[in-house]
Amino acid sequence: MSSEELFANLNGAGLLIHHWDTDGICSARLLLERLPKNIVNKTPMLGNYFLTDEEITAYSSYDFIIIVDMALPEDNILRLAQKTKVMIFDHHLQQSIPGVFHHNPIGAGKDPLLYPSASWIVNDFLGNSMNLSALLGIVGDHEKRIQTNKPIYELITSFCSTEHLTFDELLTMVYLLDSNYKVGDRNAVEEAPHLLLGYTDAHRILQNVRWKNNLSLLETEIIKYIDAPFEEKQNILLKRIHTKFNIISTVTRKIAWNSGKDTVVVNTGFFKDMDQIYVRSGKDLQPLIQQGKMFGYRCGGKREVLGAVVPKEKTESFLEEIVRFLILCVETKKQ
Repeated sequence: MSSEELFANLNGAGLLIHHWDTDGICSARLLLERLPKNIVNKTPMLGNYFLTDEEITAYSSYDFIIIVDMALPEDNILRLAQKTKVMIFDHHLQQSIPGVFHHNPIGAGKDPLLYPSASWIVNDFLGNSMNLSALLGIVGDHEKRIQTNKPIYELITSFCSTEHLTFDELLTMVYLLDSNYKVGDRNAVEEAPHLLLGYTDAHRILQNVRWKNNLSLLETEIIKYIDAPFEEKQNILLKRIHTKFNIISTVTRKIAWNSGKDTVVVNTGFFKDMDQIYVRSGKDLQPLIQQGKMFGYRCGGKREVLGAVVPKEKTESFLEEIVRFLILCVETKKQ
């Protein structure tokens, strides 16, 4: 189905649910440009990879819902689909859901290197030419590691040359956009796609004072935890942090990429009754993600990433499962 055919059938009140990071924000910005002007955009409660019962009840009143860069649990989608038309654009690992329009090349088995972000997938579906939002989503999800994806990185460098930008400036834009969710400002996350729509000059992102203040605060907190001691079990790094900021993915990414080792980070300070767990690995984490879901945890991610929200009393047992899985992967590879 083409974008014209899909959007032509959208009538009534619409809702756009997007992830809170740069990829989600930029994907939302691309869609908002083409959707009816009265559509509302929301991000889930920050840190939740699922919708609460209250959110599902409120959102079920819309005539259609578009979900982008947010691998919500299947039961969330099915509950929404009972009341409204649901469409999904994503690049996370997920099964296709019957009765729901689902555009996810990676979920369909395509090469993730060719579809490096939700923003890229959305931009391609819309038939747009290369633009800042499409590329910022990629840089947001991969940062400097995108430089190893030569075809994509060549497109980024060509765009930067044409637009008089540098790759480091793109990275700074990502950090500024991500600062909204990391300081826990949900309203600012939902406002950001609309600001990007109005920013005709990319440098406006770099000049946003509120985002710059956020970033200064966060950089101090992130450095504190990256430099703190960690545990190491059979070449697996385990870091425990306690912070009110949603920086677990950033801390995990920086430790994993700097060390080249499998990295597991636990944050006990973001939720009152739950802990955040984040894993980055060179292993295929799909079986571990499914295992977490079987345990009833809110779990999602990509091939190399797992994010989970786990009851505090279950944290240690799930950590043991994660370490056991990563060790088994190594032992299996040696055989």
